[in-house]
Amino acid sequence: MSQSDKAAAFAALHQKGNPVIIYNIWDAGTAKAVADAGAKALGTGSWSVAAAQGYADGENLPLDALLATAKSITAAVDLPLSVDFEGGYAEDPAELAANVARVIDAGAIGINFEDQVIGGSGIYPVEQQADRIRAIRALADTRDMPFFINARTDLFLQEGDRTKHAALLDQAIERARAYAEAGANGFFAPGLADEGLIETLCKASPLPVNIMMFSGVPSPKRLGELGVGRVSYGPGPYRAMMVKLKEDAAAVFTAAG
Repeated sequence: MSQSDKAAAFAALHQKGNPVIIYNIWDAGTAKAVADAGAKALGTGSWSVAAAQGYADGENLPLDALLATAKSITAAVDLPLSVDFEGGYAEDPAELAANVARVIDAGAIGINFEDQVIGGSGIYPVEQQADRIRAIRALADTRDMPFFINARTDLFLQEGDRTKHAALLDQAIERARAYAEAGANGFFAPGLADEGLIETLCKASPLPVNIMMFSGVPSPKRLGELGVGRVSYGPGPYRAMMVKLKEDAAAVFTAAG
């Protein structure tokens, strides 16, 4: 498929009530493994890609290294690839658009794009973040492809007390609507786990909602029943593999005396 065809196929997988499953990868090898396991699309996780190369999350991985990883994945596996692009490695909309152009050149058909201030605190005001999304959409439109912008809000991740998440829901819905108007294709709300809140968000959001799996989050099947359009696993697969690797290595060293 052409890059444009992959982008269209990826967008079509996002169906409220029948979520696409993204089992997040971090290199070409894991991309092949997940593809062979039956994935319909691929998505990197920023935490995992950075950790696999010895960096902390939060745009500490050099942009060139991230782009090289994306290019190696798209060269190895013929599935749509969405890149976790954090805050886009820029605050200025023009610089941001230029960086996204490089992601497209690497073969990706979409990104996760978050509203937290990388290297700072809090999240961008809703209109400023919407302007940043508009810049990405304008750039993508020049490439004549339906580039998928999965607009992420960090409202829930930044509030560790889940009992306070209900008070944030109206803000999340406002952002979903603003990001949709700016040209986003999906709305990512990592950190949200409560079934009632997820269902309310799915009903109110004009975009398919992406929920990330972690402790306390309903099963993918249940998330589909709540109206979710995309389920992702974030750093979970990387962490699980590293635990298994350490256990296996420890067993070898112990046996060797």
